[in-house]
Amino acid sequence: MTQDVENVVDHLNLFRSPEYKEMFADKRKNFEFAHPDDKVEEMAEWTKGWEYRELNFKREALTVNPAKACQPLGAVFAAVGFEGTIPFVHGSQGCVAYYRSHFSRHFKEPSSCVSSSMTEDAAVFGGLNNMIDGLANTHSMYKPKMIAVSTTCMAEVIGDDLNGFISTAREKGSVPADFPVPYAHTPAFVGSHITGYDNALKGIISHFWEGKERTPTEKINFIGGFDGYTVGNLREVKRLFDLMGIEHTILADNSDVWDTPADGEFRMYDGGTTLDDAKAALNAKATISMQEYCTEKTLDYIAKTGQETVAFNHPVGVAATDHFLMELSRITGKPIPDALTKERGRLVDAIADSSAHIHGKKFAIYGDPDLCYGLASFLMELGAEPVHVLSTNGGKAWEIKMQALFDSSPFGKNCHVYPGKDLWHMRSLLNTEPVDFLIGNTYGKYLERDTGTPLIRIGFPVFDRHHHHRYPVWGYQGAMNTLVWILDKVFDEMDKNTIVPAKTDYSFDIIR
Repeated sequence: MTQDVENVVDHLNLFRSPEYKEMFADKRKNFEFAHPDDKVEEMAEWTKGWEYRELNFKREALTVNPAKACQPLGAVFAAVGFEGTIPFVHGSQGCVAYYRSHFSRHFKEPSSCVSSSMTEDAAVFGGLNNMIDGLANTHSMYKPKMIAVSTTCMAEVIGDDLNGFISTAREKGSVPADFPVPYAHTPAFVGSHITGYDNALKGIISHFWEGKERTPTEKINFIGGFDGYTVGNLREVKRLFDLMGIEHTILADNSDVWDTPADGEFRMYDGGTTLDDAKAALNAKATISMQEYCTEKTLDYIAKTGQETVAFNHPVGVAATDHFLMELSRITGKPIPDALTKERGRLVDAIADSSAHIHGKKFAIYGDPDLCYGLASFLMELGAEPVHVLSTNGGKAWEIKMQALFDSSPFGKNCHVYPGKDLWHMRSLLNTEPVDFLIGNTYGKYLERDTGTPLIRIGFPVFDRHHHHRYPVWGYQGAMNTLVWILDKVFDEMDKNTIVPAKTDYSFDIIR
């Protein structure tokens, strides 16, 4: 064989060795019964044209590579943002393994979550016993301060009653009578991870707020939403609040649990919104959400308590950050400090320095609805054109809002929004109406290889690049990071296309 214990070969090179090449060729010939290469090439070319695009966009009963995940993933994301809280997913172990691995691969941190371990018998007879035993084991083994329950497809299809099951578990002594076990129904076959985040967060705050009387204070609540940059973004938001002298509570603060230090101590729980702060958040003057479509039910619930609610759409860039800070100033009466005015000026200067390299470039974007809105807005601010903006979990209201954004700028004239579409639709768009760059998560690398459209990785998940989640994309500093990521890709592509001496490399272009 190519490798042994004295010479362990990385898989990138291992599968290029002769014996593996022969193995793959035999597999294709003897087991896959593949079509001839010329026929495959012919069909592949046909799928790049307008005829296929029209057929592709008529598709109704099939989704191919959606740019979204399922509800329970979002529920786990929300739950770990509270002090000493372990997410408990009522469903199979395989589902929970997916959530844990997804977060661990993106944040490069262990991600704690437990399952009620439902199997075939529970699918037939119900998962009550799994809930009773699971809550008891979780409480005794992991010593949490709160267990946040959500569901998977299996539990929802058979109609398990979480409220009744949790009450029965308490009666059986699985957890103490006063131990907090908020819950949310998060069926994975409807909505997406942002729906699950919304349902779970509403379930947690309503658990603490329901039946309580509000005593208004001057404090502000802040919700970041489902955000792959939560580590960098929430720390940046806290810095902005501190600079403005604003008392605040970050609801579902998971910035520490996915950024623990390597100091010899394992932290199953780190940081998070304290349960006392979660209870007291009922009394806040207002609640601000950084992602409207990620917190619709939560904000509606909060508004009914008498608080003012304000929602943004993943604000990236100068104008979006201006709007965020001015709303903070309006709500709190606190002035925007000179330090932030200087940060704004530095960002404007950076944009001016680099605008010639981005102006007029065409982009395609995919991801969550709020992220797509924020990035499209920033691109038009830079003089670029977000020609294709696609969100599998974007709805009609998002489509209308995106179109209004396009209509507000000359750079949006030839731009189009695609709600409810998937990455196979995006492939047709890139092949028939090519753009200069694609912005999205790691799964876009297949589109990059297939269509030749350079990918800028912004979104969730990003598995094949490290530590981007530690950098903010919100605020003036976050916009600077986003600008640099875009520019780096622009310059990388310039370098790729100017490397042949005397043919494509005329100016020895070192300075740009």
